[in-house]
Amino acid sequence: MSTAMHTRAHIIVSGHVHGVGYRYFVRQAAAALHLTGWVRNLPGREVEIVAEGPRGMIQELIDELPVGNSMASVRAVTTRWEAYTGEFSGFTITF
Repeated sequence: MSTAMHTRAHIIVSGHVHGVGYRYFVRQAAAALHLTGWVRNLPGREVEIVAEGPRGMIQELIDELPVGNSMASVRAVTTRWEAYTGEFSGFTITF
């Protein structure tokens, strides 16, 4: 697929998302959608995600984020769309 169809999203998820396996849920969901980027915990008890790929696939990820895993409780998902950079080769958990 042409990278001209790709975009980047910077996402912040707030709620009960630390210590419940939420980053692993995000990594698995993003990888299943063939997205690249990373996910990490923020000190303020939020999770930060940077995802790149086709906009429709990123939107599918965003739509799954409020559901999370069974132990998470998502309060809000904030997304900022950005220009695609192509800097990632996979989707990782970072610290």
